Amino acid sequence: MATLVLLPFWAVVLAAYVGAMLWTVQISFTASKLLPVDRYVGFAQYERLFASTRWIVSLENVAIFGVLFVGGCLVIGFLLAAALDQHVRFENTLRTIFLYPYAMSFIVTGLIWQWLMNPTLGIQKAVHDWGFTSFRFDWVVDRDMALYALVLAGLWQASGLVMALMLAGLRGIDPEIWKASRVDGIPPWRVYLFVIVPMLRPLIVTAVVLLAISVIKAYDLVVALTNGGPGIATELPAKFIMDNLFLRQNIGLATAAATVMLITVAAVLVPWIYAEYFRKARARGTA
Repeated sequence: MATLVLLPFWAVVLAAYVGAMLWTVQISFTASKLLPVDRYVGFAQYERLFASTRWIVSLENVAIFGVLFVGGCLVIGFLLAAALDQHVRFENTLRTIFLYPYAMSFIVTGLIWQWLMNPTLGIQKAVHDWGFTSFRFDWVVDRDMALYALVLAGLWQASGLVMALMLAGLRGIDPEIWKASRVDGIPPWRVYLFVIVPMLRPLIVTAVVLLAISVIKAYDLVVALTNGGPGIATELPAKFIMDNLFLRQNIGLATAAATVMLITVAAVLVPWIYAEYFRKARARGTA
């Protein structure tokens, strides 16, 4: 009975998600421009895609942004959680402050950091007014630093999420572990590194998946903060896809880029998630 009740919902999921993905892949092999057409051109859209300097730059940028964003959020979030786990004063207030940026949209985050890094009205101008004219914080207009401006804004927003996840995990750690480590004279950093972090592995996997999804979907942050500039210095695949889909009216090229991202994400995440969850669950079942 339960299976029969769930069948309509599974049908909607398959039609809305799997069907849409398959249709996207199918369009990527056509000569679609403003509207989808059935004139197939093989891999021509993919050849054109990888001949585009803008697309290659976007792939390089998303790799740099992804590594720094995911790694930075994990480190900062864990350090914040470890600090709050010491039962500091005003813990509830601090936890709210650290988590509050995550409640904002990436559009708001991008606008905030665009104002802060604007050389004519942001932090740089304020410091110059104080007499420190050599200070620079104009990353949004600096081709070499603009990508790191995206990373900084992303860290500010998403580190609180990791902190909340890690703090929940730390509060579930058996206090006897800490008592035993103090009796044995083990430094706290060794306990965190070799005992606590391995115990938090499921939460770390969850955080990595959530952050990786944010990296792949990073469009609104780019548009609000740098709009892909200066030049194409902060171009990311999501912006490339959206621009070709809605501004350049090139559905075929946009769906080809989306298909490449789908295959890339699936190739990375599916084996990892399978190894972390399903293979271990199967091993426990057979044991």
